[in-house]
Amino acid sequence: MNTHETRPGSAGGSDTPGPLHGGPDEDYTPEQLAAMSREELDILGARYDGVEILHVDPGPEPGSRLEKRAVRQVGWTFAGAGISALLFLVVYAGSGWFLPEWAWAEEGTTWSALFTPLLGLFMGLAFTLAGVGLVLYTKKLLPHETAVQDKHDGSHFDRVTTGATLVGGLHNSGLARRKLLTRSLGFMGAAFGLMLIAPLGGMIKNPNKGNPLGRTNWAEGVRLVRDDGSPIRPGDQQPGSLETVFPAVPGGNRQSDAATMLIRLRPEQVTSDRPREGQADFGYGDYVAYSKICTHAGCPVSLYEQETSRILCPCHQSQFDVTQGAKPVFGPATRSLPQLPITVDDEGYFVARSDYIEAVGPTYWNRERI
Repeated sequence: MNTHETRPGSAGGSDTPGPLHGGPDEDYTPEQLAAMSREELDILGARYDGVEILHVDPGPEPGSRLEKRAVRQVGWTFAGAGISALLFLVVYAGSGWFLPEWAWAEEGTTWSALFTPLLGLFMGLAFTLAGVGLVLYTKKLLPHETAVQDKHDGSHFDRVTTGATLVGGLHNSGLARRKLLTRSLGFMGAAFGLMLIAPLGGMIKNPNKGNPLGRTNWAEGVRLVRDDGSPIRPGDQQPGSLETVFPAVPGGNRQSDAATMLIRLRPEQVTSDRPREGQADFGYGDYVAYSKICTHAGCPVSLYEQETSRILCPCHQSQFDVTQGAKPVFGPATRSLPQLPITVDDEGYFVARSDYIEAVGPTYWNRERI
């Protein structure tokens, strides 16, 4: 028979000399526990679980100058995080995903080079300010309590106490009466949500539609130019020489998949030239043009031995015979270098007749060896 007092807030007999009698779940009904306030549960839990309160700091007094200053600091920090997230959206939208008229890659500008760093800057700043705001909020506005408590056993009393702690923590946070904080948090949350879902817009409006792996900026009538933008005429190169060319489009010399080798064959190479089937007319006179991207791993093919008619990849030693349609004759590459069909325009400069008729680089590596 339980002779100990069981009204809410009592210690269930744990305040009397002698051994403890059961626990809160034994001395109280679930209804009694649910009816207790957080303070009563604290007292009861401390008696049963041996909680020792070492220090209590209630935080700044409501309405005091110290509290108002802390609220302003935290609120403006959260607002700064939200503004940074919005700036991320502005940069992202300006890239042309949502606002195609904003041309980042116009010739002579540096916007395209700054695009990715700006995205990283504003996203990093947003998360940093959000973290700083949370730290300031915790240190300057939340009450602090230092206590030592025994391990809980997961009883019903523990569950009720945990729920009451969460509710009490929300009440003690002062969010309900600190309007600046709630508004800045709401603004920051909305901006963060937009920032995180914005990249999904690329799935809706993707500029790389169609066949992005199989297409480059080469097209009919596009001139072959050097890295400095100067066009090339037949006769500008010596027989047996190679020159790297790019499409004459904005940013063409920065497009890795468009780099092309323009090779002027020697007379003996022209007579022994055996182009691939269907590509006999891809060259112009003693000139041929092949992709500079190795079909093995995408490395830049940059060496040419005119004596052996071989194009070499310095990364993994693949070799391609220029007199056999750039067919691989040594090394790990299994696919010929794609050939760019070329001709000259009315002014006598080299131009492309079309884009490459196959994918450049190591894409489609499972294709049949040709």
